[in-house]
Amino acid sequence: MFLTALKKQNPALIDTAADYLRKGRLLPDTYVIDVDQFKANANRIKAKADELGIKLYAMTKQIGRNPELARILVEECQYQGIVCVDFKEARQLAGAGIKIAHIGHLVQPPSGMVTSIVENIQPEVITVYSLDKAREISAAAVNANRTQGILLKFYRVDDHMYVNQESGFPFELLEQVLAAITALPNIKLVGLTHFPCFLYNTKTNMTEPTVNLITLRLAADKAKSLGYAIEQLNGPSSTSCETLPMLAECGGTHGEPGHALTGTTPANQDGSQPEKIAMLYLSEVSHHYGEHSYCYGGGYYRRGNLVSALVWQDENGQAEQEMIVPVSNDDDSNIDYHLKLEGNFAIGSPVVMAFRTQIFVTRSDVALISGISQGAPQLVGVYDSLGNEVFHG
Repeated sequence: MFLTALKKQNPALIDTAADYLRKGRLLPDTYVIDVDQFKANANRIKAKADELGIKLYAMTKQIGRNPELARILVEECQYQGIVCVDFKEARQLAGAGIKIAHIGHLVQPPSGMVTSIVENIQPEVITVYSLDKAREISAAAVNANRTQGILLKFYRVDDHMYVNQESGFPFELLEQVLAAITALPNIKLVGLTHFPCFLYNTKTNMTEPTVNLITLRLAADKAKSLGYAIEQLNGPSSTSCETLPMLAECGGTHGEPGHALTGTTPANQDGSQPEKIAMLYLSEVSHHYGEHSYCYGGGYYRRGNLVSALVWQDENGQAEQEMIVPVSNDDDSNIDYHLKLEGNFAIGSPVVMAFRTQIFVTRSDVALISGISQGAPQLVGVYDSLGNEVFHG
């Protein structure tokens, strides 16, 4: 999906990753991240957000809940904090000493962890989908002698919901819900959220607002008309330099960049966006079967739109030649032990891919390399897909 953009925007990352594989410094099934380009993307997004008066919570699930990159985002790029998509991400990053700003969206904190979150992690906001969860948070906040900020999500019947991510309060019950929530002790209604607020349109090659953003705006207007102060209007999904102006125009106050940090938003598959590709997937040829080569898998994401790979061919002792070949996983229901390449290539040949991923649902390694753009690459460290350090450079 992003191989063309990768070759256009960051060819040095390709060369560095292949070189590290040949030298045995990296193994196949590794996502390689250009730390300097990642930081440049983060700063570019932050500058646009600052210009528009929007605050940013950074999303790290796509990059494997990586604590070092999270630290860079919060401490060096001055992001407001990290948004943790689920309670295990919160546990992982809080354990690494990272500032957590937002918990509960998309996954609610489980009952057995509410007290720990409220007392110890103390996020700025927790998104709440039910009165029962709000009551749990209220009780924990009373015991901790602190006030916990919350966000609420309201939906209308025609809103866009991903399967098994359906959640929130019906828009028609907004007045009753707000009254019940704000009556709870040690709870502060900070604002509202929804998801996804932006999606890529393949016909226009642009990322556009969804109906959910309209619902978010309508909910905010109604809440304000009832006398409630709405400080935060959080409009996540595809937060980038492209979408931030649209978010601001709709009154949004907070965004949550994720894929844009690595330049892997769908709109950048042609390399046209200001955020440049900062991540690739590295493998090597494992074996042959018939007329095909198979490379090591483990990092395949079925919604990643993977179509091609860059392979280095070495024939008869001649210099290696780069070749772009089709790559496939013919059955998404099977475990991706391998990915199939068109053609026969030497065993051990480096293979590079670039596609949309969610590293935290893979079993891949994550390698951070700095200094690539200066021609002096340095391996910062290698982590597993959940943010645990495997090797420190």
